[in-house]
Amino acid sequence: MIELKAPSLPESVPDGTIAVWHRKAGDAVTRDEPLADIETDKVVIEVVAPSNGILKEICKHAGDTIISNELIGRIEPSEDAAPAAAGDSGDSPSAAAPASDAALAGPAVRRLLQEHDLDPAAISGTGKGGRITRKDVEAAIEQLPAAESAPVPEPAPQASESRREQRVPMSRLRARIAQRLLEASNSTAMLTTFNEVNMQPIVDIRKRHQQRFEQTHDGVRLGYMSFFVRASIEALKRFPAVNASIDGDDIVYHGYQDIGVAVSSPRGLVVPVLRDADNMGFAQIERQILEFGEKARSGKLAIEELAGGTFTISNGGVFGSLLSTPILNPPQTAILGVHKIQQRPMAVDGEVCILPMMYLALSYDHRLIDGKEAVQFLVTIKELLEDPTRLVLEI
Repeated sequence: MIELKAPSLPESVPDGTIAVWHRKAGDAVTRDEPLADIETDKVVIEVVAPSNGILKEICKHAGDTIISNELIGRIEPSEDAAPAAAGDSGDSPSAAAPASDAALAGPAVRRLLQEHDLDPAAISGTGKGGRITRKDVEAAIEQLPAAESAPVPEPAPQASESRREQRVPMSRLRARIAQRLLEASNSTAMLTTFNEVNMQPIVDIRKRHQQRFEQTHDGVRLGYMSFFVRASIEALKRFPAVNASIDGDDIVYHGYQDIGVAVSSPRGLVVPVLRDADNMGFAQIERQILEFGEKARSGKLAIEELAGGTFTISNGGVFGSLLSTPILNPPQTAILGVHKIQQRPMAVDGEVCILPMMYLALSYDHRLIDGKEAVQFLVTIKELLEDPTRLVLEI
């Protein structure tokens, strides 16, 4: 009998919750087939079958809390075991896909398949190893007949049903986000300073070099975020307190720049980290951010990719935000908020010009960072963005 155990969780993730079982006790399973999803406050982790066999026992059911390496089930090995047909899925709220197809899709993709009642066997996966990606599923949805793809309108609610309510449990990620936001508000002296930046020089650089940049770097597009990351790195070098963290009564100054980039996922906001960002070029930064976005949408971000970080950049502009106040990501002491580029009339050398302007917001912990230092840090980023050649010359 093989013991099926929860994966080892890092110190920053003390426990997790069994989100769903894709097989029920007594079902045949195949090696590397996803059997259960464990939801932590950062990512969803798949538990796969270590060998072919029969799932003899489920020790931890959907909704149960688990810790690192805790026993969650037992498998009786058998080389002759055939995968069970799609049908009941034990603790799963809906039917699971056949093992051969389920193994080719991540948790977020499987949920999308179930929502639209799609057969994974009918979809050709374009991901690594033939895995079905979110784009594959979205393409299949677009090919459905209009009657199938369009949502069925619900009948008009009766008078007695017009004030219906639905109560659902908060996911661990959403609960953790809520907890961290409260901690940031209650345990830090958070202030925000604002400035604006003329994005015309960067807009011109992108127009002038976009095509050649993409050809040189295997299809990687030159975006705005790499400029913000590089400008932040240079500013952090000049103002070490903004790159520091508070640990009890101690101040920890970091001799490196690990930049967290806030990314939206179907489960909520996550902040994967660009490790040693100072050693990355523009193309490497853009490629890494693109990979983070794809992993976040498919639920494939690893816990290690979300741990740590010395400074965070949050881009509300992708959703159309013109101005916002970002909240700190403790134990970090500062976070930069970037926003939508808006064409506005500006006075330049006594004349009115229409320029692509952006508001920048820096939220900081006043316990460590003085107002003067925060303003100078944000002005440094502004100057570097308005004259990008300074990023190359490091001046």
